[in-house]
Amino acid sequence: MAIDRRREGGGGGRPLPEENGSVPGGAAAAPPGPPPASAEIQAVPVPPPPPPPPAAAACSPLLLDYDGSVLPFLGGLGGGYQRTLVLLTWVPALFIGFSKFSDSFLLDQPDFWCREADGQGNWSGSLAPGHANRSGNGSIFPPPGLPTPAGGNASECDCHEWHYRIRAGLVQNVVSKWDLVCDSAWKVHIAKFSLLVGLIFGHLITGCIADWVGRRPVLLFSVIFILIFGLTVALSVNVTMFSTLRFFEGFCLAGIVLSLYALRIELCPPGHRFMITMVASFIEMAGQFLMPGLAALCRDWQILQAVIICPFLLMLLYWVIFPESLRWLMATQQFEASKELILQFTHKNRMNTESDIKGVVPELEKEITRRPKKVCIVKVVGTRNLWKNIVVLCVNSLTGYGIHHCFAKSMMGHEAKMAITHNFYADYYTMAGIALASCLAMCPVVGFLGRRGGLLLFMILTALASLLQLGLLNLIGKYSQLPDSGMSDSVKDKFSTAFSIVGMFSSHAVGSLSVFFCAEITPTVIRGGGLGLVLASAGFGRLTAPIMELHNQKGYFLHHVIFACCTLICIICILLLPESKNQNLPENIPDGEHYTRQPLLPHKKGEQPLLLTNSELKDYSGLHDSAAVSDGISENTTANGMKSM
Repeated sequence: MAIDRRREGGGGGRPLPEENGSVPGGAAAAPPGPPPASAEIQAVPVPPPPPPPPAAAACSPLLLDYDGSVLPFLGGLGGGYQRTLVLLTWVPALFIGFSKFSDSFLLDQPDFWCREADGQGNWSGSLAPGHANRSGNGSIFPPPGLPTPAGGNASECDCHEWHYRIRAGLVQNVVSKWDLVCDSAWKVHIAKFSLLVGLIFGHLITGCIADWVGRRPVLLFSVIFILIFGLTVALSVNVTMFSTLRFFEGFCLAGIVLSLYALRIELCPPGHRFMITMVASFIEMAGQFLMPGLAALCRDWQILQAVIICPFLLMLLYWVIFPESLRWLMATQQFEASKELILQFTHKNRMNTESDIKGVVPELEKEITRRPKKVCIVKVVGTRNLWKNIVVLCVNSLTGYGIHHCFAKSMMGHEAKMAITHNFYADYYTMAGIALASCLAMCPVVGFLGRRGGLLLFMILTALASLLQLGLLNLIGKYSQLPDSGMSDSVKDKFSTAFSIVGMFSSHAVGSLSVFFCAEITPTVIRGGGLGLVLASAGFGRLTAPIMELHNQKGYFLHHVIFACCTLICIICILLLPESKNQNLPENIPDGEHYTRQPLLPHKKGEQPLLLTNSELKDYSGLHDSAAVSDGISENTTANGMKSM
């Protein structure tokens, strides 16, 4: 009877669709009274007005094709002004190299003994000379080994005045100035954390700011504040003040590194991006090689800190001579500023605007009233492919820099047993030499195999070196204990050293190439945020080194096993990445979505490719709209496709 009453109240005597589990779209919104059937039908189809999509796509595609239209019009790298700007992005790399590797000298753990022991200066509670600075990271920021004193004998640290022998070319450093030994040794780790944590937060925050206000303001304000905080570090009165100021110094240094990296990428045409980036890496490594000589000349850590920071004064001139990134201005539709900058480029290069065959300047004048359209990195969450590519490269960067410390620790530990290098400079230049060899090898490998192929090759080498070091060496160790095996511990140590060198070589390439790869596939409108994510991931990888040292290498084997498993996962994920070699940089998020995965090897002539090209990709963006329209086509159609009577 209740069903009959509802049918009578609904009007028209139509059967209700409760039997198939669906409700008509108009029934739920209908008033309780019996309205006419015609009014009910007219209330359902309320399609959205179609004008918004054409308005969003009204911008001229010529202006968004920077590599294909704007950059050729400006002469590419053939213009003298563009070459000058690229050179200006290279020069600060030397100063950045000084700052990045300063911890190896400022926080090096010296040999020490108690002056009150006797007049001869006998060793009392001294750290083993061969253990200092044994955990250096051969890529960026080699962390000094800072082990806590062996044994729990408190009498060895019961001293009121210490005597130090610093091996890093300085007469006094932070450790010797404030006696950061024995019970105070943990404060050195905090000082080490402060710079790395500052870099991590700096990359994340300045990357988002660079996408919103531009690369140039981030660069200039970072230079101003690194001068303030960096010079104040040299005036620190205690280790707490030193650590706090080092955090802000690292934050500002991250802004300089990120903005210069983005500017360098956005200035270059597709065929020159990688080599120009590698030149900057070589200049940065030159700072690493020159750092010991600079420390030997300064002799005191405060003078060394001031000498490292003072060259950034030259970058204050960038406010006058360095413009904003034209590519970023065009991508964010700031066409008025873009037109002024294009005229500046043509004036500096002594070009004639009549050479504008494609009509870039007339198109700019048509679109000059358009409002700027800026995007934040959080927009990448709504994409289908772009966020996956960025996450894969962040994990690769984290794994590369994280496992680098495992190889470095293994190699330095065996060198200490073999007693071939108790010299700080030998350890330091060994790590620097491996990093240099890695960068040199990257140039031909990436040129031949591409970004994805080169990253895959270096990751496979890293995984093999790690697995062989963990598995094969344990097997050799078991056989060496047998009397008739003919193997000794020295054979195991030699194999371990060889695998460590190969692992450090390949893992450094993995970390560096992941950062560059992410800078290429991230669209211009969010390139700062994407770079910030991958550089922060690299910072987290480097942070594992001082964390392990703080815990006195407890859990080192598990640490190595976890990163070895990550390398295997990364090998699979790298195959999902697109190839960006000789490709135009994506300018907006839809362009980044069109970077599709391609086969590693090109298909032969006449062979059908298995993967679709960009022109063959289907657009699924209108699925939700089509579903909404289909709901309002006919009220007489139920959810299972059956029409009601």
